[in-house]
Amino acid sequence: MPPPPLQAVLLVDGYNVIGAWSSLKQTRDRHGLPAARQELVEVLINYSAFQGYKTEIVFDAQYQKAQTYQETLTTHLGICYTEFGQTADSYIEKFCASFRSKLSEGKQRLIVATSDRAQQLTVVGYGAEWMSSQQLATDVELIAHQVRRKHRPPKHSRGRFLFNSLDPKSQQRLAEWRKGN
Repeated sequence: MPPPPLQAVLLVDGYNVIGAWSSLKQTRDRHGLPAARQELVEVLINYSAFQGYKTEIVFDAQYQKAQTYQETLTTHLGICYTEFGQTADSYIEKFCASFRSKLSEGKQRLIVATSDRAQQLTVVGYGAEWMSSQQLATDVELIAHQVRRKHRPPKHSRGRFLFNSLDPKSQQRLAEWRKGN
């Protein structure tokens, strides 16, 4: 019996992903940053549940005078707004550092989604896995496609001939043509 798969934690650099995905950039430009954040959250709720990831989206709050604020939306997804003066990058680095022992023991996986090159090198240095924002977009779309295909109602075949897939009126016309009418 194979061992159970490792529980994966996915950290997402929220504003980096919003800036990298064309659909989220359009939402941000048309409807504002809160709408783009909400769209990202909705997409990642489904993705995280399907993948079985414990996902945390990290947003900078470095220019707002606020404490770190964390919100759990589902069992698979939470949001963290960093405290004043703290970037998402520094939060992610601290998270990776504190998570390092679990990674080295092989108890869990940590995946960080960002396209920030410096962040990529730091994350990998801590033993975590790195995923680009574009790769995350590709994975999210692939999972959405799989879910749509899985929940699509099955086609009912009425036989192997093309004639059987036609509506009754067309079948009647073809039958008349065959008879020479």
